[in-house]
Amino acid sequence: MFVPLHDNTPLQVIRFQYVTGALIAINVVVFLMTGAFTSEEGLWTYASGYGIIPVELIHFVDPPDAYHPVPEPLTLITYEFLHGGWMHLISNMLFLWVFADNVEDAFGHFGFLIFYLICGAAAGMLHTLVQSQSPAPLIGASGAVSGVLASYLLLYPKARVWILLFLRIPLPLSAFWVLSGWFVLQIVSAFMTTEENAQVAWWAHIGGFLAGLILTFVLRSRLLVRGSPAPALTPQRDEE
Repeated sequence: MFVPLHDNTPLQVIRFQYVTGALIAINVVVFLMTGAFTSEEGLWTYASGYGIIPVELIHFVDPPDAYHPVPEPLTLITYEFLHGGWMHLISNMLFLWVFADNVEDAFGHFGFLIFYLICGAAAGMLHTLVQSQSPAPLIGASGAVSGVLASYLLLYPKARVWILLFLRIPLPLSAFWVLSGWFVLQIVSAFMTTEENAQVAWWAHIGGFLAGLILTFVLRSRLLVRGSPAPALTPQRDEE
């Protein structure tokens, strides 16, 4: 539908989005190691081992030939760093680059990392609950990135975001309309799933967005205070 290009919200606290950059780098490296030059069978092996398989996670059912390099609960984290193709990777990383720097600015480096991972885990859990009988592995950073979008929406609703609509038309819109519209699209798509879009984990997107929304709402007052400029100091004088 659209891709984000850039926003007009400057950093206020941190000098650079080091965690965001590190997450992007890790995702790219992992993809180069697992999906970029791997056969479909090889990618499926990685996805089955490090991705979330709902029927196994929620029912603790292990097929005889199951590949488990990590404990099943840990896949709530590892699945966030696997991608099924270049477009899957580039799309997620582009959204992350445009919106995550300001969220990292609000949360701080370490706080943002924890926030990101929690949103991803919540996304995986909602997908698992909705698709509890599915043997198909879930992979991708979309759920965690969705949490970042929700946080940006709450913290910077009036920010100006340039998007490329239909991959052709550049438009400057407020973050409120861009991100709320994106979320509505996820909900509509989740309830109108067809064979063509069944491979998209819409409920993971929704779960990550809701987790980001709740966490940011709960912490919003602290985050806004952190991003507010310090009050100017004025000289005091004794008056007699």
